[in-house]
Amino acid sequence: MHCIAHLNEDIEEVLPYLNSVFGGFTYIKDPPAVTFKIHGKLITVYPRKIAINALRDEEEADNILEWLKREINKTWEERAEIEPSYEGVPKPKVLEILKLLPRRTNCRECGEPTCMVFATLVAAGAKGHDDCPPLIEENKRKLGEYMSQFRLDF
Repeated sequence: MHCIAHLNEDIEEVLPYLNSVFGGFTYIKDPPAVTFKIHGKLITVYPRKIAINALRDEEEADNILEWLKREINKTWEERAEIEPSYEGVPKPKVLEILKLLPRRTNCRECGEPTCMVFATLVAAGAKGHDDCPPLIEENKRKLGEYMSQFRLDF
């Protein structure tokens, strides 16, 4: 179940502060929106609505929305002490990941049709270095180090 909650007030001014507080995965300036992952959910906050994915039921949606309402109000009240952020977190580059894979064979041992598809899934946080059986230990280490600099908990 997905939830779209419509807001009575425009909260555009709080978005860069929420981005700082929650470490937004994506921050978009125009139209303004911040997306972050909390409680295992992808939450996008727009000036006049909130979208939440992968909910169990209406009760879970209500609980998350109540929690988020408190956090938005708290963030706004404390904005003088918060440095607003207008950027999302850096994202891994698919080509940097691909360089570390044994791409010459597209062996499909990972279950994907090509190393490029696998690299895209690693960049999104859906696959990890252990999901590539032929990856040599040195490149597993390098890939782990490369990915550790990104906030991916997907």
